[in-house]
Amino acid sequence: MAQWTSAVGAAQLARLLTSQQERPAGPGTRRPPAYRALADGIRLLVLEGRVPVAARLPAERELALSLSVSRTTVAAAYEALRTEGFLESRRGAGSWTAVPAGNPLPARGLEPLPPEALGSVIDLGCAALPAPEPWLTRAVQGALEELPPYAHTHGDYPAGLPALRAMLAERYTARGIPTMPEQIMVTTGAMGAIDAICHLFAGRGERIAVESPSYANILQLMREAGARLVPVAMAEGLDGWDLDRWRQVLRDAAPRLAYVVADFHNPTGALAGEDQRRRLVDAARAAGTVLVVDETMSELHLDPDLDGGAAMPRPVCGFDPAGSTVITVGSASKAFWAGMRIGWVRAAPDVVRSLVAARAYADLGTPVLEQLAVNWLMSTGGWEDALDIRRDQARENRDALVAAVRRELPGWEFEVPRGGLTLWVRTGGLSGSRLAEAGERVGVRVPSGPRFGVDGAFEGYVRLPFTVGGAVADEAAVRLAAAARLVETGVGGGAEAPRTFVA
Repeated sequence: MAQWTSAVGAAQLARLLTSQQERPAGPGTRRPPAYRALADGIRLLVLEGRVPVAARLPAERELALSLSVSRTTVAAAYEALRTEGFLESRRGAGSWTAVPAGNPLPARGLEPLPPEALGSVIDLGCAALPAPEPWLTRAVQGALEELPPYAHTHGDYPAGLPALRAMLAERYTARGIPTMPEQIMVTTGAMGAIDAICHLFAGRGERIAVESPSYANILQLMREAGARLVPVAMAEGLDGWDLDRWRQVLRDAAPRLAYVVADFHNPTGALAGEDQRRRLVDAARAAGTVLVVDETMSELHLDPDLDGGAAMPRPVCGFDPAGSTVITVGSASKAFWAGMRIGWVRAAPDVVRSLVAARAYADLGTPVLEQLAVNWLMSTGGWEDALDIRRDQARENRDALVAAVRRELPGWEFEVPRGGLTLWVRTGGLSGSRLAEAGERVGVRVPSGPRFGVDGAFEGYVRLPFTVGGAVADEAAVRLAAAARLVETGVGGGAEAPRTFVA
């Protein structure tokens, strides 16, 4: 590793270590030496993603003062971490966190299994639901009726169909964000939008700040684009962002881009509050960082306290009236159907023009028929009706999965999100990578936590999407419990990951 990409202050690290000590220890646990307890505490913070990989740690003297321990204790803890591969140091540059070389990153994203390959396997790898019929069929039929005039053209619309751009702009305006069609570009899904933004703003070697954890496929897209990812740990539970950490990373690392999911974050389900949104935009503006906000989950609010969406926080772009800092990405894939590969970008007109110009060397445009289908849904009221179906299905699945996991795996910890499609679960100290491997053996496919981190964090987590309900959710939890037993007894999984990840 060449250098650190963020820093953790002595007082901040002391607070994190103190909160960690509040967790109850297991029965019969012996108290380790002070240096060993400190080393184990820092190692656990790294593995859980609460301290990012490549984060510079405070000097030994500073941390000793904050913890009221001797400098010798801190020096011994740092040396133990270096020996175990969790710390790297260079004279004059300090020490920064790392993960051992034996913790390889997953090489692929969360690709869904082909339907014909599912058989008796319960697939919890992909956070996507079946289409909300009859609205998919009606939308395609409506699109076919509107297709003939477009069939007489060349069919290439690099910025998107004018009708759909106008419809999307109207919807943002209705949300209190005045928007012109010139501020909209239609893309091939949200992935296509973010890929285009990364290529325009962040060349190879540029830094991109990302939430930690974050959406696995976006992290992989950015890695393959040559970006240097700078992780920023999420706040505990469902509290959204830790603004102190964001300000520090934006100031110290000066990333060209920052990617965030403010609405029902994938994978944690967190919902950022209005004050957090305002402060993050202010921090990004001060640092000269372009803030890319992924809104693909924003319409999947599931709980009554959100008042049908009326009580949702204002969109992040609402705190950037000049449009100089925030680029918003939306999509039909999560809210409607993953097979509807329609996404969009809302940005300043000059940014949209640059994205459109660059598209000539990428995919030229988005399929016309699918754009017409989304426009038909939004213009006829079918979009809202389809969303009602989607929310009901996701809510029922969420509640069934939560009940089943609590019953079968009472030692696993999670908070129930108020929207979105995912549950972020701490697995009671078991290796998520081992659980994923053992799950394949017992007929349940589940992604491990490290897929959602940078450089191997989150080994003690798995992500469970709300894609199954009823008896299937019950059976999924039974199989996960069977996988956990295999890992606990050392029967499941390969040699790469430990059965447990805590000391």
